[in-house]
Amino acid sequence: MASASSASPASSPASSRRPNVVLIVSDDHGYADRGALGIDPQVRTPALDRLAATGVTCSQAYVTAPICSPSRAGLIGGQYQQRWGARWFDTSAFPDHLPSLAERFADLGYATGYLGKVHYGKEGRGDRACPPHHGFAESWYGLAGQQMGRLNYLHHSRAAVERYGPEASWRMAVQPMLDGDEESDLEGFLTDEIGARARDFVARHEDEPFFLMMAFNAVHNFCFQLPEEELVKRGLAKVDDWDPSVSEYVDWYDGAIWPDLPDGRAYYLAQLELMDAQIGRLLDELESRGLAEDTIVVYTTDNGGSTCNFGVNAPLRGTKYTLWEGGIRVPFLVRWPAGDVGDAGDAGGAPDARSTDRLVSTLDLYPTLLSAAGADPTAWEHSDGVDQLPALRGEPDAPGHDALHWDCGFQWAVRFGDWKLRHADDGRHAQALLRTEHAEVGVGDRLTHLGADMGEERDLAAEHPELVAELTARHRAWQAEVGIG
Repeated sequence: MASASSASPASSPASSRRPNVVLIVSDDHGYADRGALGIDPQVRTPALDRLAATGVTCSQAYVTAPICSPSRAGLIGGQYQQRWGARWFDTSAFPDHLPSLAERFADLGYATGYLGKVHYGKEGRGDRACPPHHGFAESWYGLAGQQMGRLNYLHHSRAAVERYGPEASWRMAVQPMLDGDEESDLEGFLTDEIGARARDFVARHEDEPFFLMMAFNAVHNFCFQLPEEELVKRGLAKVDDWDPSVSEYVDWYDGAIWPDLPDGRAYYLAQLELMDAQIGRLLDELESRGLAEDTIVVYTTDNGGSTCNFGVNAPLRGTKYTLWEGGIRVPFLVRWPAGDVGDAGDAGGAPDARSTDRLVSTLDLYPTLLSAAGADPTAWEHSDGVDQLPALRGEPDAPGHDALHWDCGFQWAVRFGDWKLRHADDGRHAQALLRTEHAEVGVGDRLTHLGADMGEERDLAAEHPELVAELTARHRAWQAEVGIG
């Protein structure tokens, strides 16, 4: 779909070789759940802490939706997904009219690979939402859109589908993985398999620039799906997947999430720790092959942590599914030593660890990564993102976002400077989320000054009606610009 003329190869400013790019996207990772933050001493994430200590932490980074499929769709296309009508689960779709980020890298001569979860909407096997059909020359993945938005951590095979039965196999997400367009059975721990395949990809492409996207299922529920040896090691009980002969799914689900799952936080932290270990092994692989200096590594997640899965977003308020900060502000780490984005030489942190509180969006990955790879700016001229490379290098006058917008139909928000206006309707969506996901969206209007109140505790709407009117007008103008009303 993309043409070579729109993205011509070029050298990066800091290196004669174009940088490799590893983009790691986890699932439902809580904002507070990194060891380096020191919020919960039980959180152990040495690999992510290592990235933070040798790169740049974006403390005010956002996704474009508080749920996975529209958020991922916006990321891969570089535009607000509302432009093609993707606002919630029922309307989300892959941007098949746009060049994907992978296609732009392929235009630059990069080896491209995709590993893990795919969920842009109701994708089907062989369509454009599948990685081999939007620019990834190599891919091993599962279609979460066909499996209640998740992948099983332990079982992916035709035999598992038959064993679970028609409904449970869909609910518990045990369909075979796909290698390109062909089924690929896995009876083993998915997180480890993604990590092993990532290291193999790096080894096979060490002599050419590569773009690797890793999309872990971790730490999405159901985190109790751990290898037997990990359960024993951690003293955790085995929890069975849903059996339709025993109970209704909704009843079973309510007992398998917060607050009714015993040791639920421990299962979540185990999955986080095991994912972190695979990230650490990949960082080691890059270093052992002499690639770490000129490999851009980005870590982020698809939406805020989920209360029902025992994720913690402190000091932010709210959870996945909501437009509170806890639903949309996410971990975001970037390292590229040769490009003056962090320093791989000192895993101990200061003085090399850097942080920025500028507004950053996952939309920015599209222009920023292509810019680092030396693409012509026409390659991202359609994007709603900002090239954040100057800011990541610490340039004081780097361009940025004046405002960010979110719109799910029944709830919307706008951030302008430190001010944020959020609105949610008191309707069926809000009621269903409260009932099934224990997520309280906060109905009505709420105005917050995030610079003084990042926890969104104080509603200032009554004190500043003029700001409510101004921000509402800004959002209405944005809605008109992207084609929604």
